[in-house]
Amino acid sequence: MSLPEQLLLSDLLRRRVRCDQGIDHGPGAVAWMHPPVHRLLGWISKPSAFGDRRRAWRLDQLRGLGELEALVQGDPADTDLSTVDRLPTLIEAAVLDRRGEPIGTVADAAVELSTGEILHYLVSRSDPRLPGSSRWRLSPERISDQQPGQVFTGLNGLDDLPLARASVRQEFLRRGRRWRDQFQEETERLRDQFQQAGDRFEERLEGWIEEEPVWESERRGANEAWDDWEDQPPPARRARPQPDDEDPWLS
Repeated sequence: MSLPEQLLLSDLLRRRVRCDQGIDHGPGAVAWMHPPVHRLLGWISKPSAFGDRRRAWRLDQLRGLGELEALVQGDPADTDLSTVDRLPTLIEAAVLDRRGEPIGTVADAAVELSTGEILHYLVSRSDPRLPGSSRWRLSPERISDQQPGQVFTGLNGLDDLPLARASVRQEFLRRGRRWRDQFQEETERLRDQFQQAGDRFEERLEGWIEEEPVWESERRGANEAWDDWEDQPPPARRARPQPDDEDPWLS
């Protein structure tokens, strides 16, 4: 079973740990980190719902990931809850802006499994345990200092960070803005088409008005024919025959 190159810490902790002997060592509980160099060394599992016993696993013991299980090889290091509580971690630490004001909480981390390097942290504005909340990517280079439970940055706010996952509300607003932009683009396109059609119609109308109508040319031709006819001299009248005095029939 192959491993992905990168994995979210939350995806590792939500799986139950099963060793190569087939023993279930319980679900993941907390991360085992070295915050000064932003590296994940391993994680801690909780073998039973009761008691303080914990088991620590190195990251290089991870051999595969099932849908619900993390498969490991080798033996864990037994520890207890009091020791685990003293492990340094940046998970659930408050993220402070350049003025020292809290702007969010470290909720998760993206880890390169081959080295344990933390590529970036995921910051939540609200309670990280709330489902569907937004996540912003905070790279280690943006962290200026750190103390137990606090991460110092030079940020003006979370909007300075790239959004990794939008909440339902923000996703709705983002889609609403996209639909609005598409509607405006479509409206402008239709307006341009109507404007172009109106311009073409106006050009055709002007050309039609400038042209002489057919009936006007016919009327003008008829008038010219009438004028030509009036200008012609009247036809010579035939002389009426006069009575002939010498007509033998009248004598």
